[in-house]
Amino acid sequence: MRSLRTRITLMTVLVLMVAVVVVSATTVVFLRNNEHRKSDQLLLLLCETGEKNLDYYFNSTQKSVAKVASYAQMDLKGMDDEQLASNVDNVRKYFDETASKTNGVLTYYYRIDPAVSDTVKGFWYTDLEGEGFMEHQVTDIALYDTEDTNNLVWFTVPKNKGEAIWLPPYITDNLDKRVISYNVPVYYREEFVGVVGIEIDYTTMAEQVDSIRLFSNGYAFLSDEEGNLFYHPRIDVTQLTEDTIPKAPEGALSESTFMRYTYDGVEKIGAWLPLGNGMRMNVVAPVSEAEGDWKQLIWNIVIISVVVIIAASVFTMFYTKRIAKPLKQLTEAAEQVDRGNYEFTLDYDKDDEVGKLTKAFKLLSGHMKDNIIKLNNQVFVDALTKVKNKGAFSAALEDLQKQTDREGERMEFAIGVFDCDYLKTVNDKYGHDKGDIYLKAACNAICRTFRHSPVYRIGGDEFAAILRNEDYQNRETLVHQLEVMATTINSSTENQWEQVHISKGIAEYDPHSDTAVIDVVRRADKIMYEDKRLRKEAQGRAMKEKNS
Repeated sequence: MRSLRTRITLMTVLVLMVAVVVVSATTVVFLRNNEHRKSDQLLLLLCETGEKNLDYYFNSTQKSVAKVASYAQMDLKGMDDEQLASNVDNVRKYFDETASKTNGVLTYYYRIDPAVSDTVKGFWYTDLEGEGFMEHQVTDIALYDTEDTNNLVWFTVPKNKGEAIWLPPYITDNLDKRVISYNVPVYYREEFVGVVGIEIDYTTMAEQVDSIRLFSNGYAFLSDEEGNLFYHPRIDVTQLTEDTIPKAPEGALSESTFMRYTYDGVEKIGAWLPLGNGMRMNVVAPVSEAEGDWKQLIWNIVIISVVVIIAASVFTMFYTKRIAKPLKQLTEAAEQVDRGNYEFTLDYDKDDEVGKLTKAFKLLSGHMKDNIIKLNNQVFVDALTKVKNKGAFSAALEDLQKQTDREGERMEFAIGVFDCDYLKTVNDKYGHDKGDIYLKAACNAICRTFRHSPVYRIGGDEFAAILRNEDYQNRETLVHQLEVMATTINSSTENQWEQVHISKGIAEYDPHSDTAVIDVVRRADKIMYEDKRLRKEAQGRAMKEKNS
């Protein structure tokens, strides 16, 4: 028959397992739903912002063109050349007032169908430099088949469709400019007369869409409900034909506001809203970025749960042996250790199981404290030189990157990279014990020179320093002092392993060109290797002069 201690332990473990499973499952569901909800809300918010901005922009253009087209039809009194010419002049004046009040307009025009008149052609005004609209020579529509909607799309498409229309991006005639346009057909007594239209600089629309950014790889794009792209930040739609423009993936054509699809092997999540001109504003991002790393959190929960169950089982075995005060003291001591506090009092010293447990707990916590200190030294301190190691350097760069992200141009620092020349020669010629002396001498010289900066050993014969404040301000002087110190040391000893030969590179952080702290490290490394090359060349010349 199982003992009471065993039964209590098994019962406790079972209860803990059920509780952990329930809590973990609830947490997993909460995390997943919460991440989905947050990503959906963020995508929809960005989509709404872009939709409102573009709708305002497109609606103002539509209203302007519609007003001019309505005026043109009302003003038209007949179809002979004199009446058409009068109508064109009146519309010209009216259009000039309207176009100047519409943001981003590149050209505006009123073109008469050559089938209506071969002498009255209409007008075309352009503002390419932002200095005001100037009349431009019109394209001769008579040279084209106006029934073919692949030519002069700004004219042929609204003529053949018989309705106002936004056209996909195209290269405008004669100007070699990427534009989108809104065009309205003009009729006189149900007979087609011509087209009134405005062309908007494609880059004006592109800038508004490009301004919508989220995470590292999220972006926005415009399409229609059939998936045809109007604008995409990673596809130059204007350079492609209608047959070669890729369509949005099938999953992106969802009737729901939210969508999920895979493109080029990347699972993406997004949201879309309709624009007033029939387009769709789409905002998408990779699922891996939008939903965060909740899966990793789930694994952490599982691991922690297993650890908790094991720890609870052990703890329960001891708990059933004693009661009250000694166990309470042990519990309090365990909680302090869990918080990282190793200064506690355990006064239970009886020669029984709880007493032995108390003594063992004291020893365990003491060993743990000592081991943590030793592990920290092993992880972040170089065993040979006693300066910080590569792991500490990586951690320091991460902290420096966070500061740089917060403070930007206010940050002032430099990275120094140093390489001990001839280490291989010393190791091969005198042995690795002498190579260690050689490394220590070089490290000591660097530390004495940059005494206000942390120094790191980041490779076998390579060191680095992060210069801030006083050392940053005096970096050029300190580099010279290091050279003088090396010369002084080398002149006072004949043993090569006691000498100091250091190639060095110092690079300052430039907020305008450095996108990350690692760029400074790479530049310093490059400068160091250039210094090494120059030193070798100088040494070679000195040897030649000596031999000659």
